[in-house]
Amino acid sequence: MRKVEQAPDQTGLAYGQFERAALLEEQVRQRTGDLERALDLLHQSNARVALANSQAQEARENVTHAIETIDDGFAMFDEDERLVMFNSRFCKSMPDVRAKLCEGTSFAEYVRRISESAHLAEPADDTSRSAWRSKRMRLHRKDRAVFNIRLPENRWMQVSEHRTKARGTVVLQTDVTQIMRMEHRARSKLIEQQAQMLRGTLDHLNQGVCIFDGQGCLVGWNQLMDQLLHQHLDESLRGMSIPVLLNKIDTTFSFSQDFGRADLENWAQAQMNRRPLRFEVTRTDGAILDIFAQEMPDNGFVISFTDVTQERHTAKAIRDLNETLERRVEERTTALGEALETARLANVSKDRFVAAASHDLLQPLSAAKLYAASLEEHCGDEQGKTLARKAISALSNAEALIDALMDISKLDLGLADFELVCIRVDSVLSALASEFAPIAEEKGITLSVMPTSLTVVSDPMYLRRILQNLIANALRYSTGDKVVVGARRRGGRVRVDVVDQGPGISEDDQALIFQEFKQLQRQGASGEGLGLGLAIVERACKLLGHDLRLRSRPGRGSRFSITLDAGQTQSAPSDDARPRAPQARTSLQARIVGLVENDTHVAQSITAAIEMFGSEVIHAPSAQEALALVEELGILPDGWLLDYQLGDGVDGIALAQTLRQKNPAIPIQIISANRSATLLHRCATEGLPLCRKPVTREDLHAFLATLAG
Repeated sequence: MRKVEQAPDQTGLAYGQFERAALLEEQVRQRTGDLERALDLLHQSNARVALANSQAQEARENVTHAIETIDDGFAMFDEDERLVMFNSRFCKSMPDVRAKLCEGTSFAEYVRRISESAHLAEPADDTSRSAWRSKRMRLHRKDRAVFNIRLPENRWMQVSEHRTKARGTVVLQTDVTQIMRMEHRARSKLIEQQAQMLRGTLDHLNQGVCIFDGQGCLVGWNQLMDQLLHQHLDESLRGMSIPVLLNKIDTTFSFSQDFGRADLENWAQAQMNRRPLRFEVTRTDGAILDIFAQEMPDNGFVISFTDVTQERHTAKAIRDLNETLERRVEERTTALGEALETARLANVSKDRFVAAASHDLLQPLSAAKLYAASLEEHCGDEQGKTLARKAISALSNAEALIDALMDISKLDLGLADFELVCIRVDSVLSALASEFAPIAEEKGITLSVMPTSLTVVSDPMYLRRILQNLIANALRYSTGDKVVVGARRRGGRVRVDVVDQGPGISEDDQALIFQEFKQLQRQGASGEGLGLGLAIVERACKLLGHDLRLRSRPGRGSRFSITLDAGQTQSAPSDDARPRAPQARTSLQARIVGLVENDTHVAQSITAAIEMFGSEVIHAPSAQEALALVEELGILPDGWLLDYQLGDGVDGIALAQTLRQKNPAIPIQIISANRSATLLHRCATEGLPLCRKPVTREDLHAFLATLAG
């Protein structure tokens, strides 16, 4: 300050230097304080580090003392696979390894030294030691591994290896020699006990047993072998191979031609994968031995001998007896076949007779009915008319009897033709209601037919015949004033009921009413009927697969029920598969109809009927001739009637496909007597209408009407 005050410099340079000096002095003072504080902290840190080192040294000494107190060998490797610490008992059994262990030794080096140690008894050569080392390193990759190492002089060491949370490794070595020796003695004792049990078991078997080891040498047998081979087997045979043993007992038995001694020797000398072997030998005294040989897991095998002499003799006696019985059965079968053929021919003859008789009888009966009707009209007195009406009734009953007999004959012989289609129940019931309405009115009975929209799967003709018989019976025997017919759904099926208010049927009589010509004497019966209606119902239901049930109580009436499969309501056809003819015939235009029919008489009748309607027919007996005729004439008919079975390898459907190629819009109708569902499905698939034979005038009129439209 004095220098500044005395200085002549008026620029203030000296004052500025003073200020900088003062500022530097303050900074030096602050830095000195910071340095003093840092030195204090360093002294404190050094004190704590010294304390920590002391504690760590103390902890290490404690850990060292702790692992030293462990009876087992202990070693720890860090996460870098380096040896950190070990106690004095680690690798004590391997001094050559122990002498080279130190902190920092790698785990791989430790394993290598173990594998090369002279105190490791397991590996026999360098290759085996290298394989042992690789196996040991594979175990090391696991988090936990426990295994035993065999040492010289039958000593054993167990090694346990565990992974720590820090991914280090702890290895424990435990001397388990005493435990292994105790286990060996216990195992040997157990094996001896098992061997005694095995010998006792083998001696109590009813089979002779020989046991061979993996080298194919005999090691044991049971007492029954002496008896089966007729030779005494002593200890001198132990250790013999199959060929030597066979030489010893070669004269005892003989092999069969299918399996010889060489086959057995080849099987026994195979190294592995022997298949079980079974064959028979014959002893010198004629006894038969069944021999079964099977491989064991150690590549040895067991051969068992069983005396099957009695079984073979019994089997031979049974075979002889079977042959005798077969001859007798064949003779009886032949006789039965002849009898069945005779019965079949008799049934066929009966069926032909019934068919012929029905045809021959129905014609004169129909004529007699016409004559009786004419007689009734021409009779002047009431007594004559009454006699004529009775004659007509008697002839009608005879005609119904012949029809019923024909139906039963066809149902019994399986000759009835039927086709299962979808039928509206209401269409069948409404037609029957109209048919039986006059009869019900005459008897003063109300016939109630419940309306329904349900459909069923059945044959239209047989379903109508079944319900017709049931309703007729209900009206005939009812003593009340009402008969109810209705249908209801039962799950996926439909049940049709016919309920009357008759006298009812007892349980004893319910089975009799379905027999032919069985009529119960019931109150209210009119005495009409032939006793065949319910027999036809029962057989027809069985043929069609319908469930027929009767529920009745004396004095309370009866309920007959038929359960059928339900049909598709939205696509159900009517009860008749044929197209219905129009009620009033319309005038038809002259058309040309192509007819392909191989039956001359059928073709002539159809031609005559079509010509009566004013149309013309071009007839061909086969598909080839029909196509040739079209080519020759150069014109196409207005429509085609094609027989399904033409007999020349091409059916009507195939011909229709060919004709549609020439004119896709031309009307074509198939005619056939085939009532199978297969044909119906094929026609529906091709869009072809099907007309059943015999073809009626109404069928032809309906077809010509489609051409006229």
